[in-house]
Amino acid sequence: MSKDQYESPLSARYASREMKHIFSDDVKFSTWRKLWIALAEAEKELGIDIKQEQIDEMKAHIYDIDYEKAAEYESQLRHDVMAHVHTYGDCCPSAKGIIHLGATSCYVGDNAELIRMRDAMERIRVLLVNTIKALADFAEEYKALPTLAYTHFQAAQPTTLGKRACLWIQDLLSDLENLEFQMGRLKLLGCRGATGTCASFLELFEGDVEKTQALEGIICKKMGFDGAYPVSGQTNSRKVDYDIVSVLSGICQSATKFSNDIRLMSHLKEVDEPFTDKQIGSSAMAYKRNPMRSERIASLSRYVISDVMNPAFTAAGQWFERTLDDSANRRISVAEAFLATDGVLTLYTNVIRGLRVYPAVIKKHLDAEMPFMVTENIMMYCVTHKGGDRQELHEHIRQHSVAAGINIKQNGADNDLYDRILADPIFGLDRAELDKIVAEGRITGLAEKQTVDFLNGYVKPVLDKYADLLGAEASVNV
Repeated sequence: MSKDQYESPLSARYASREMKHIFSDDVKFSTWRKLWIALAEAEKELGIDIKQEQIDEMKAHIYDIDYEKAAEYESQLRHDVMAHVHTYGDCCPSAKGIIHLGATSCYVGDNAELIRMRDAMERIRVLLVNTIKALADFAEEYKALPTLAYTHFQAAQPTTLGKRACLWIQDLLSDLENLEFQMGRLKLLGCRGATGTCASFLELFEGDVEKTQALEGIICKKMGFDGAYPVSGQTNSRKVDYDIVSVLSGICQSATKFSNDIRLMSHLKEVDEPFTDKQIGSSAMAYKRNPMRSERIASLSRYVISDVMNPAFTAAGQWFERTLDDSANRRISVAEAFLATDGVLTLYTNVIRGLRVYPAVIKKHLDAEMPFMVTENIMMYCVTHKGGDRQELHEHIRQHSVAAGINIKQNGADNDLYDRILADPIFGLDRAELDKIVAEGRITGLAEKQTVDFLNGYVKPVLDKYADLLGAEASVNV
């Protein structure tokens, strides 16, 4: 098969079949035809002389779209909507004269894109909920596994691996809330004519204001919307695109943070992302197991995060009731933001469902830093049980900690802080006492309880609400 033409990697490699279908030409132009049918039906209901036979003929030809003929018309007319009006009319000869009656191009163009964005957001919601579920299962499994926590990627106080996963979940819950908000406020453009004044429809209904205004509500109901935006120019406000792509950007910001954490843990050899039997990590270094799926999450996410500037500039750059400098940009930027985010969430779910955790390595790293972690516990014990001076103890711990750190870094030695503390008479500790302090130390604080409380109080209600969306596949082909 020849490959002599450019093909978008989003379609060829990353996006799901479901999302690619939503933004396919078949869906786009069949939705245009559904909108023309809704317009004709609404006009007929309000008294315009349109025959049921004409509408039936239009319904019979929603999906048999002759793309070659449409391309021929567009090459002559230089107008995509009129090209499809003529193409539709050719297969609906009795209805040809009433197709697009009173409408302007944005009636089908903008309304169809709003419908597709609605459907695409529903797909994103499915993926988000399934990602949250996979993370919740992971957090539950590892809620009590102590792991070294980091600030500035320097060893800090311990947490649990499940608690760390809750940080990832919380970000996605915020994204889901923002997505639901945008889904809840999405409306149709409606049918307003060339500059949003409904002048053509007012003429069509011979000055009948009531019928002119009723037309829009009928169409919105037929297309599954509660209503239209209250005012518009020829187009709906392009801030709608910006608001929606901003949500996608937010999802990708969350996914990037997750992918960065996985990549760092992979470097520490604490986890491995899914890796197939015959997968090659490097063409040169056969031993490598690079976290390529997490890297791909970061890469695709970067595209979406930067892509949000496209609808921002488009919204800012509109003149009066409309300009056409939005059209070419919107064809690319909005659809590909959805396709890329679809790929990101599929990867996210795939990684967390198949993530391999290595508790022994995690413990090894924690043990190497544990002497530093329990110094405060040692200090408090010596104050309360040995009558020590807190400030003196603090200074001795500081000096011993610095010396132990230098020994580790300069000589590659093991952490000998315990030995230094046992040898210092100011602490007055023996090995048995020190072991007891370490064993009884609540090193992870409330991490396990916070994980359980968060999963039960915040995550479970969301998963229960969307139980019917669970079980989505998250396979990765490349």
